[in-house]
Amino acid sequence: MTNNLNRAKDSLSSGSYTCVLCKGSEFYTSTAKGIIPLVEFIDSGRNFKGFSAADIIVGRAAALLYVLLGADSVYADVISEGAVSVLKENGISFEYRVKTKEIHNRSNTGLCPMEEAVKNINEPQAALAAIKKRLAEIRK
Repeated sequence: MTNNLNRAKDSLSSGSYTCVLCKGSEFYTSTAKGIIPLVEFIDSGRNFKGFSAADIIVGRAAALLYVLLGADSVYADVISEGAVSVLKENGISFEYRVKTKEIHNRSNTGLCPMEEAVKNINEPQAALAAIKKRLAEIRK
């Protein structure tokens, strides 16, 4: 595990953060739920190439956004099989505490809406567009 990933992971577990990005002395954190932190990081226009990330839940949708961000490594408390595939295919190292077949919605009645939005998408930019569209639908 890289030093950056260790520090991101430690920060995730010691704070009330849902997502932490770390590279050297640079730290970016979020307490927002779901995929929102990743969309906000992307929309910020900052360059996150080479950062390590620690996240509570990483499904396929989040993994595609980590590819878009240029993450070097990712830690997840919970990771889906789809996320593992995306990260492997894109050469992003990863660690996790628990692996699950898929990520369910918060009421545990079906697939997470973000996972549903990207189920047939493999290109990170297209995934971002689909995720933003689904977020807009949910907010209505």
